[in-house]
Order: sequence, then structure tokens, then C-alpha cells
Amino acid sequence: MSHISPVLWQFLVKWLTNFKLFPPEASKIAPQMDALYFFMVLVSLVGLTLVILLILSFSLLYSKKRHPVATQIEGSTLLEATWTIIPLGLFLVMFVWGALLYFRVYTPPANAMNIYVVGKQWMWKVEHPGGQHEINSLHVPVGRAVQLTLISQDVFHSFSIPAFRVKREAIPGRYTSVWFEATTPGTYHLFCTQYCGTNHSQMIGDVVVMTPDDFRKWLAGSTSGNSLAQNGERLFASLSCNACHNSKPDARGPNLVGVYGSRLTLATGQSVDVDDAYLRNAILNPTQNITQGYTPIMPTYQGQISEEGVFALVEYIKNLQSDYRLQQTLNTTELLPGNEGGTAPAGKTAAGPEEVKQ
Repeated sequence: MSHISPVLWQFLVKWLTNFKLFPPEASKIAPQMDALYFFMVLVSLVGLTLVILLILSFSLLYSKKRHPVATQIEGSTLLEATWTIIPLGLFLVMFVWGALLYFRVYTPPANAMNIYVVGKQWMWKVEHPGGQHEINSLHVPVGRAVQLTLISQDVFHSFSIPAFRVKREAIPGRYTSVWFEATTPGTYHLFCTQYCGTNHSQMIGDVVVMTPDDFRKWLAGSTSGNSLAQNGERLFASLSCNACHNSKPDARGPNLVGVYGSRLTLATGQSVDVDDAYLRNAILNPTQNITQGYTPIMPTYQGQISEEGVFALVEYIKNLQSDYRLQQTLNTTELLPGNEGGTAPAGKTAAGPEEVKQ
């Protein structure tokens, strides 16, 4: 919008920001969102002005004083077509414009950095791939595409960053995602915009946008020692998942090496894409999607693994690109307490409940 009238645009931005009526534009998509918003406001104001002028004009031109006797006025095809086609054209412009923005916001680029977010009454729990954990806070670098994978642990929540023009629902039992690219370092508000219980108003936090160097320093100083994939590998081993999921010819479960991003054929003949949502469903509801050539013997881990644990397993499988890594995990399984004689049977866990639920 700034190329239309820089002076007017700067006045509007500064006035609305200083009076807290409008959040700052701190992401790459924000100016495009605002352009659509102000276009809709402008169309509404023009329409409102036109309607008011017509009402006033007709009230004066066709008043009882000027026309004591009512006169029949025939319709005009040209006039009717005009007030139908012009608004329709404007509405179609808004629809196409909004649809393009929608698909852009909810289609992250391939190189986006993925961060996992769990909504819970009444907090946001953030898991970084490097193993960093945050509560009601999110640290991101400036100038880097960031994808958020969200889920709720209890009720519906809505993850909203007004300065980024980003809002996405966190739904129980289902992954949703949204992405953004921050453009201005600073600290911005984070809200839950879906009423989620008595302390809904306290479900707030901060998004801290940092320069790439500062972000790297923050990552180095906030690590828990293990990456999310490494935590997933330990959980994979403790659950003895590779007693079935391994590269052996007689394996009772499909090989997970390189499975992420591939296309699987199910026992029903249906083909599915292996993404985060598919992996989560395969872990918690394994009998719903049986891979072709295998029998439904995998037990469900519903209620045994936390959402953070599922994130870790998904991240591990996403990064599982070689049989060597799988064999190393198998070796880890054999060294776990209770497994001195070999791997645990399928469906049995070598770790206690506290380790599984993390």
C-alpha cells in the first residue's frame, strides 16, 4: 500500500499503532493482509457513502412536497445490471484476493523451520527441533520462514500473533499448521483467541524475534542436551518399536527408513502421503491405516505417550534416512534395562510409564 500514498500510509500506520488500534506489521505477509483489509474497508465506505447520498437525494427529489401525486417509475435494465455487476465484481476480487492469501499462509515453503506447539489449559508449550522447550514464549529468527505445527491437549484453542497477522486453531487429536516470516526484531503479543475456560484471558505469551546471530546464541544457551529427534530415538527404543519396524526381510512392520514424505499403499488399496498427521495417527491409532502386506498387530499407544512424546517420535522418523541409524537404535534397545536377553516383544515397553509419557 505504501506505493500508493507514502505520506497517508505512514500517517495511518503510526496513528493506528500509537493509539493501539492496529498492531504493527512485523511479518512478510502482514502488509498483504492489511492491503486486503483496507481495500474491503474502502469498498464498504464508498458503498456506505453512495447509499447515504442516494437516500438523501431521493428524499429531496421525490418528496411529497415536490410530487403530491405519486408517479409510477418504470425500471431500468441498465441501472439494475450496473448495481448487480459492479458489486459482484468487487466481491469476486475480494474472494480471489483472500483465497490467494489463505493458500499462501497455510502452505509453508519447503525450507521452513518447523516448531511444534501444544495448547493446554492455560498455556502454550513450544518444542524446538533442537530440544529447546518454552512455555508461553516463542523465539524465532528474523528473515527465516517458520512453520508451526499445532495441536491441543484438551479443548479448542486458537494461536494468534496479531503483529504477524497469523491465527490458527489448535484442535484436540489433529495437527494444524501455519507459517510466517518475521521481518522486524522485537517482542510481540501472543494470544489464545478461542474461549477455552475460566482462565482463557491468562493464556497469553510473547513472541521474541531475534537476529540470526542472537537466535543461534539463544539456541545454544537453551538446549536441553538432546534434540527432539534424539529424544524420539530414545522413546522409539524404549517402546521396542524396531522389534517390528526394522530392515530385516521377515520384519513384522514396515521399514520406516525414508518413509516420511513418501506415498504408501494401504491394505485397502488406497494411497496416502506420509506426513506428520499420518505418523501421529499411525502411532496412536495403528489399525486405521494398515500398510499393504502387513497384518494389524501393532498395539495402540493412545494415552501412553504425551503429545510432546509424539512430536519427538515424528521428528525421529522424519530424520530416519538410513538403515545404519535404525540399527544403532536397535542396539540401544538391546542395552536398555530389562532387555539383556534381546529386544522386548512387540507391544511391550522396556521403560516405565514416566519415561513413556515424558
